[in-house]
Amino acid sequence: MGSLQHLLNRPISVPFSPNLKHRRSFFAHSCLNLDVHATDSVKPKTHLKSGEVMEMEGKVLVGTYARNPVVISSGKGCKLYDPEGREYLDCTSGIAVNALGHGDTDWVKAVVEQANLLTHVSNVFYSVPQVELARRLVACSFADRVFFSNSGTEANEAAIKFARKYQRFTNPDEKQQATEFISFSNSFHGRTMGALALTSKENYRFPFEPVMPGVNFLEYGDVQAATELIKSGRIAAVFVEPIQGEGGIYSATKEFLQSLRSACDDAGSLLVFDEVQCGLGRTGYLWAHEAYDVVPDIMTLAKPLAGGLPIGASLVSEKVAAAIKYGDHGSTFAGGPLVCNAAIAVLDKISKPDFLASVSKKGEYFKELIMHKLGGNSHVREVRGFGLIIGIELDVSASPLVDACRDSGLLILTAGKGNVVRLVPPLIISEQELERAAEIMLECLPALDKTN
Repeated sequence: MGSLQHLLNRPISVPFSPNLKHRRSFFAHSCLNLDVHATDSVKPKTHLKSGEVMEMEGKVLVGTYARNPVVISSGKGCKLYDPEGREYLDCTSGIAVNALGHGDTDWVKAVVEQANLLTHVSNVFYSVPQVELARRLVACSFADRVFFSNSGTEANEAAIKFARKYQRFTNPDEKQQATEFISFSNSFHGRTMGALALTSKENYRFPFEPVMPGVNFLEYGDVQAATELIKSGRIAAVFVEPIQGEGGIYSATKEFLQSLRSACDDAGSLLVFDEVQCGLGRTGYLWAHEAYDVVPDIMTLAKPLAGGLPIGASLVSEKVAAAIKYGDHGSTFAGGPLVCNAAIAVLDKISKPDFLASVSKKGEYFKELIMHKLGGNSHVREVRGFGLIIGIELDVSASPLVDACRDSGLLILTAGKGNVVRLVPPLIISEQELERAAEIMLECLPALDKTN
């Protein structure tokens, strides 16, 4: 859904913990120009050098990505390696995709076994992994049924169609159907034409206008404006991210989400939670909305669900599913046996209470580290988020810091208007690796003064 560069209200902050000063630093303070190389067991198997790959890319691929000058050729755990064997600590997870890191043993086993059994079969037939994954998702969520797709933007496209069909199905005699949508500032829902219309950044939409009409953008967190517009009777569905990832790691308030739920119930509109980035354990809850005690009618998932293989899912209540009939939607590749078996391995591991508790604990510790080490810097405005989706807002562009960290062996992302550092490491990351990441960011902070 984007490149590493592009790729790359109430925030929840953690106060300074005096206990941190007694923790031993994981490694020496000199982090610039680290010369770290892969061990033989994870050395990439390629004859091409990084420069050759980048040169070739410029000749054969459409230029949609402003890529970082790094070629990734292999990975293990929370480490990535380039063709020359240089090691990087990964705090991007492929933009919150590789929740179990790289090369997880159970995930690899699930993929290999299913690849040897059955990789693809058309959706004109039944397949066991698809039904089993859907059963598991229903069992651990609010949903009654699941529709599978291949990405987050496709999951949101399905939600758009389902919302329109639901309104037509439930109000067949209405002369003026509720066909419009509400989305919010700093939102990101995808790049296909429907999901793009729900995405707030004008520079994403402008080159492709006219996009789908009928989308109303409101300020994220504005209870009154949202309630009034929903009451108009024109709104088929409200799309909202409980935690905005691409938009800058902004967390919704409980009051905001509960007010949306109440207003949608009164008006007959659907409430759609986009948890493509913040869902499936990222917050320390299995689903981000669980922290707010609010249940949607539709939830869209994607990024981490299959551990790196392409998948999307739209989880729906029975009342929504009842409106959808044969032929209303479909996909050639969606819900294939290979990707679903991989997703079962991911879901089974992440949904365990001990795993989720570890994410919460590590997320709290990471924020304490960041605030302790970076919070005193004049450029740091705020540290926000919860679990292992964390944003560091700066008063300048974050790109110099991202570049300096990359040169020092740490991969991080930007978000928002380019002034937010986005940290979404694999959920399996260790405290020692978090300490290392915080130390590298500390050592690289002077880059903000040199280039801004």
